[in-house]
Amino acid sequence: MATPDQRQPPERPREHALSAHLLARVFHQPSLLYFNAVATHLSIREAARRLNVASSAVTRQVAHLEDALGIALFLREKRRLRLSPAGEILFRHSRRLSAPMEAAVSEIELLRGVRAGSVRIATAESVGLSFLPRLISDFGRRYPRLNLDVSIVPSSEVIGRLVDERVDIGFAFIAKPPRQVDVAFRRDVSIGAVMTPDHPLAQVSTLTMQQCLEHPLAVGKPEISIREVIEPFLRRSAAILPALVEVDSIRLLVELALGGHYASIMTPIGAQNEIASGRLVFRELAD
Repeated sequence: MATPDQRQPPERPREHALSAHLLARVFHQPSLLYFNAVATHLSIREAARRLNVASSAVTRQVAHLEDALGIALFLREKRRLRLSPAGEILFRHSRRLSAPMEAAVSEIELLRGVRAGSVRIATAESVGLSFLPRLISDFGRRYPRLNLDVSIVPSSEVIGRLVDERVDIGFAFIAKPPRQVDVAFRRDVSIGAVMTPDHPLAQVSTLTMQQCLEHPLAVGKPEISIREVIEPFLRRSAAILPALVEVDSIRLLVELALGGHYASIMTPIGAQNEIASGRLVFRELAD
């Protein structure tokens, strides 16, 4: 017969965590899946609904994980949950562990013909203004049950989101991709000046940045990837620079060029429709 002391539930989380070997086994149990669901929604009830299990099962699995680690993963404030510092660390790493499996399941579902789910895309603005809409339309027709979540961000943030696995696909301008990113398709693009056909620079056969600096220019701000390429030219010519218009939008660079007063330093991507129609011309920079 149990004594009163034996009937008391142990304090949680347990004082002594499991060994690393036993913890590795715990992480292959449902507890980590349940933890991720609760951490995502910060609600036991919502996690249970998403997992199609009883709330008590979710509570039990999270408690099991807290016991194994020997530390609280959630801070319970009245009816609200929030991640503890330990919970934030575990959630950050567990998402990276689960992402490859989720990707594999999505690919298998596509193979089976289920074609349902969500694809997260981050893209530089110029790509979003050029060929991406057509790609999205074609993709949507092939996979009508797939949701597409598209974000327009600077190229540097596209890479950051890919590395952190916050998106599945990225379109960006980069000189050298980090090792954590797999490049599925790469295309080299030229940097030059976009201007109206009657602009003085439009008649120059071999255009240099120095020649461009003799005319009113519109350039991207540092957050636009092309600025990194032209910045050395701007610094060398700082003493003789004309007044620049600095913008953080590729579309605005196109519109300024269309006005006729400015030549915009950019790639042809984002202005391809205006170039094709003859409203603008693109001259590649020789240097």
